[in-house]
Formats: sequence, C-alpha cells, structure tokens
Amino acid sequence: MIKRILLLALLLAGMATAQAAPAGYGGTLRMVTVSASGTFDPQVNYTLRYAQLFQMLYDGLVTFAKTGGPKSVTIVPDLATAVPVPTDHGLTYQFTLRTGVKFSNGQPVTTAAVVHSFRRLFKVNSPNAGTWYDVIVGGRRCLAHPRSCKLQGLVVDPATNSITFHLRHPDAEFLDQLALAFAAILPVNTPDHNMGTRPVPGTGTYMVKSYDPSTGLVMVRNPYFHQWSALAQPKGFPSVITYRFGLSAESQVTAVENGQYDWMYEDVPADRLNEIATKYTKQVHITPTNWTLYVPMNVNIPPFNNKDARLAVEYAMNRESTVKLAGGNRLAIPTCITLPPKMPGYSAYCPFTKNPGKHWSAPNWRLARHYMKKSGMIGQKVTVITSLQAPYRQIGVYTQDVLNRLGFKASVKAISPNIDFTYIQNTNNHVQISITDWAQDYPAPSDFLNVLYSCNSFHKGSDSSINISGFCDPAIDAEMSKAELFSLKHPNQADAMWSHIDHQITRRAVAVNLFSFERLDFVSARLRNFQFSGEFFFLPQLAKIKP
Repeated sequence: MIKRILLLALLLAGMATAQAAPAGYGGTLRMVTVSASGTFDPQVNYTLRYAQLFQMLYDGLVTFAKTGGPKSVTIVPDLATAVPVPTDHGLTYQFTLRTGVKFSNGQPVTTAAVVHSFRRLFKVNSPNAGTWYDVIVGGRRCLAHPRSCKLQGLVVDPATNSITFHLRHPDAEFLDQLALAFAAILPVNTPDHNMGTRPVPGTGTYMVKSYDPSTGLVMVRNPYFHQWSALAQPKGFPSVITYRFGLSAESQVTAVENGQYDWMYEDVPADRLNEIATKYTKQVHITPTNWTLYVPMNVNIPPFNNKDARLAVEYAMNRESTVKLAGGNRLAIPTCITLPPKMPGYSAYCPFTKNPGKHWSAPNWRLARHYMKKSGMIGQKVTVITSLQAPYRQIGVYTQDVLNRLGFKASVKAISPNIDFTYIQNTNNHVQISITDWAQDYPAPSDFLNVLYSCNSFHKGSDSSINISGFCDPAIDAEMSKAELFSLKHPNQADAMWSHIDHQITRRAVAVNLFSFERLDFVSARLRNFQFSGEFFFLPQLAKIKP
C-alpha cells in the first residue's frame, strides 16, 4: 500500500511538472495610472496610454516588432503571411491573409473582416483617415461620404485569401501606417460607430475581461490565441494584466516602491526623482524617445488669431523653467521646433529667444512686450487647458503666470486625462491655448508635421482633430506632399525639405514648442525583463513577474 501511494505521488509530481508553465510565464502584472484615456475603440483612440494596450489586444496585416531596442521600429508580417514589396511603381500592395486565426469571440479572421475594418476607419471618423488612409483609391470619396464608403482601392479574393491595396500615389509610409492600431482588423460585425467603453474583440494574446473607465481594467489570455509570430504577437509572460485607474502620480510612486503595483504610467514627479534615483536605482529605466511637449495656440479664435499675440507668448516662455518642471536636463531638452532631435529632418533652429540661432538661450521679454503691445490684446481673457497630471498641470500654471505678466487675464482649467486630449481637439469647446504632447507613431517627420499641422488633420466639431491649433496652409500642405513623394527615392533631399517645412511652421508661431524628453519608467522590485519599444514604449506582455 505504501509503495502504491509513493508511486502515485511520483506520478502526480511528474504530471504537475509536465503541465507547469515554462520559466517566467504566469502571474499577474499590476499597472497603475491616474485615469482612463477616452474611448476604448482602437480605430478612434489616439493616446499612448491605450496604444500600449491595443498592441497586445489587436493585430493588423503588419506590425512593428514587439521587442525592445532598435529592432522595435522594424515592420514585420502579422495577420499577413509576409510584408509585400510594392509593385506598379509603388501603387499596389498585395498581402496574403493567414488562415486559422480567430478573434477572442471565436469568429474567424476573413478577408471580409479586412474590408469591413478599413471601411470602418472612415465611417467612425478615425483621426488619421484623412492624412494616412485616404491614399487608398476611393479614400477621398470615403472622407466626403463616409456612410456610403466602398473604398474601391481595397480588393480581396476570398478564394486565395489575398488582399490588394491600390494607392492614388506612391507612399513611403503606407506600411508604417498599416502597422498601427487604427488599421487593426476587427470582426466583420463590429458596429460602424465609436464603441466608447465597450471593448471590441481582437486577435491578440490578451482580451479584456472587464473594463470600467472609473476604476480600471483586467486583461486575461485570449482563449483562441495561438502564436504565429513571436515578433508580431508574442505569447506573453503574465497570465493576467490589471490596470488600476485613479491614483495620483505621487501615490503611484509610493505604491510602486511598496510593491503594490509593478509599473506606473505617469511621469515621476520632479520632487520624487532624487528619491528613486538614489534608493531604487535598479528599478529605474531611462530611454531616449521621439517625444515633445508643446503648447498649441488656437489661430482661429481670439486672442491667438492675432499673430503678434502668439509671438509675444513665444518670446516670453522660459523653456528652461519648463524643463525643470519636467525633471531637469537629464530628462528634457529645450526646443523651439516641432521635430525632436532624433527624428529624420531635424535641424536645430530657434528664432524665439534672446540670442536667435540654432538653440534656445533665454526669454526675450523686450520683444515679448513689443509684440504684446502691438497685438492690442492686453486685458483679453485666456483659459489655459491642461491635464491634471504632472508635469502638465505645473506647466499650465507656469504658462498662466507668463500670460498674466504679458497683460492677459489668464486662468487655468485642469481636467482629467480621460477627456483632456479629445477636449482640446474639439472646436466646440473653444480652447484658446493648451498643454499637450506628441510621441511618434513611427519614425518619420510627416508623423509630426503632417499629422499635427496639415489641413486634413483639422475637423471642426470633432474629438478627432489632431491639428489642435487649427492651422491650415494649402501651400505648406503641398510642400509636405512633395516631401513625402521625395522620401521614396531621395530620402536625404526629403529630410532637407521637412526641415524647411518645420522651420516655416515654427515662424508662424502656431504653437510654443517647449522641450523634447526621454522616458523614465519606474518599476517594482519583482518586475523582470523590462522591454522598451520605440513604438509602444513599455511592453507589458514581455515583463516577467517574480513570485
């Protein structure tokens, strides 16, 4: 009897070992942030906070490699079997759809789902439908008549699982744009409207188990997922990923120090940086990024429809003061232009400073007062809109002080990050000036200049109007289109063109560019294998949780 018990125990132990997860797999990754971040619809939301989640939940035909380091900006096949080489002088891209892939609701991924997803981009007024995807034949008609969108340039053959895109003109960035969440393939019965707080089924490693924009969300493994490419959609180490909403940045730091959470989204407040740098050195990761913080001024309503008023603000802002509010020169670099230093086409330039030249030196209050007086806007009321989180709120208060010193009657309205980004975009809210930021979608200058300042990025009365300043110049749009075409065969010449465009927009004084900055991630002592992507920043699915 004893031998039989011992034998049974050994068998059970062997079974347990055989069924145990490989080393590093399992556990719960606990993330924390100050709030939700708007709609959970991947074809509408344009925030880094949710892009970081969408890359684990959804797939496109191609994607950026889910890995850390320089390779993270490499395009790899995802739901397509290969990355195609364009034909017909760059006008045609043909993909073959993988077979056997299912959405988290069990529905198969079909060519019909691909067609529905791309038509839906236009029907839901996706933020970049007009700047990225209208290059597809029929895209411009879809922009003008979204409800009846047919998108004739997208042709599929269910028999061969082929998908062909025909473009109006060659586009060097078309694959980059297909690699982002806007181009996620969704179930064929996904409604043609913004899904708001209702998550859409996806094909990724994880699925949303529960979501409450006031408290947080829980992601678990997608039961229908099987890994077809470790670079496109890795299996993922954590079994569960939770995301808590509602803690201030100060509270987040303390909670990560205490091991209550494993990673915090917000920037570490400046007054806590020394503490974590000295006590928790091994838990701090600093990574270069293409990321800028800027202050768009609405050029279509008073007082900043007056260029002299905008110039007054440009000359008065002390960029070094805002750098200190963001954590100092280790994390931020003052700038006057839109493109960050590591972006192709970057050329240092600063006309709005005491000593004009390549770099910012100091405020020029003499010129600031001159332009303020010339503007005739002394005494005008101005409300600065900013997010509640640090350092945006602090920079908002600093901006208020600068405006008051110039002679405006300024106040600050700090709102939840859950609504801040869409609020400042919508012209119905009459936002005069705001504090916001921009991180690259992919490493190309058009992703900053074309997206933020083209006429096609400005939509009255829309939460998806990324051109927050409302600036529109058809001549500059034409230059940007020309630079995009040149980038196909003459990249160096295209970079010089983008630099010229950047400097032109800078001189229009449509936004105060304050600084470009690096990303600091603070993690718990139990988080291992921290990986940072140039596209998605921290990759939660690759984190290993020490028991």
